[in-house]
Amino acid sequence: MALRKIVLQGDECLTKVCRPVTDFNVRLHMLLDDMTETLVESGGVGLAAPQVGILRRACVVMNEDDEIIELINPEIIKTAGRQDGLEGCLSVPGKYGFVSRPNVVRVRAQDRNGDFFEVEDEGLTARCFCHEIEHLDGHLFVEHTDHLLTEEELEEYIRQQEEEEQ
Repeated sequence: MALRKIVLQGDECLTKVCRPVTDFNVRLHMLLDDMTETLVESGGVGLAAPQVGILRRACVVMNEDDEIIELINPEIIKTAGRQDGLEGCLSVPGKYGFVSRPNVVRVRAQDRNGDFFEVEDEGLTARCFCHEIEHLDGHLFVEHTDHLLTEEELEEYIRQQEEEEQ
């Protein structure tokens, strides 16, 4: 396994629609393993192949139990509810904005061997499914927010969240 360089906003590969994965081989397995290692090392919760410069429909998501879910050729097949929350991106470091997403998301995808499966989750993991699948279509979360928080606004938001949890 190896750490991959995460490309940043402005790189044209983040604006392109990714091609479907058709070869479920050792190269795909290495990509998924590298993406998982890169994700864990970066402290993020999701990473899509175009974020490491690969224009294929593959992403990895860490759920709230810290389990990695590999999604190949994913498609959202069901959504329910709504959540509004703060969102960031490894390709847009240090920038956060409020984005509305479905609260529950069901995804149909293939695993690293090409077998189809479905996975459903809510909250942060549902948000992450939407965010990463959008990367595969050349979109970034900043398209969904009209205001990126300043450092001061982010600190104030975090402080308020901590107070509410007490």
